[in-house]
Amino acid sequence: MFEIIPRNTLNPFVSFNPFREMEEFEKRFFSFPEAKARPSHQMFRTDIREEEGKFILEAELPGFEKKDINVNLEGDYLTIKAERKSENEEKDEAKNYVRRERSYGSYARSFDVSAVDTENICAKYENGVLVLTLPKKEEKAPASKQFIIE
Repeated sequence: MFEIIPRNTLNPFVSFNPFREMEEFEKRFFSFPEAKARPSHQMFRTDIREEEGKFILEAELPGFEKKDINVNLEGDYLTIKAERKSENEEKDEAKNYVRRERSYGSYARSFDVSAVDTENICAKYENGVLVLTLPKKEEKAPASKQFIIE
């Protein structure tokens, strides 16, 4: 009366996600050109908080040295790039390779700093966390000016 029916994992309706195309569109649309070339799991985590008169950006970059981290300002975009290269080599007594590994990782994030006084940005790297202090631009009130009518 009852039959055992095998589960078909090749059935397209089993793993159907009606929102998958929209999620992929959002990832492509809202990411910077640097991020499109890399999977999202390779981007470092950042926290940005607002304090009185400034923003504090904290980027987690564990295992990097200061010399491996570059912070560049181009136009209204601040880009943080970190690059890691490592080689690990083990040999036996006959100088034959038993194991040799090389790894390379490059990470980059860009941030819009149009509301920041870029001349006074401060950066500090300690315990694997890069902290950038981004002072806000002072809002200038429009200057009043009187015009002479000719």
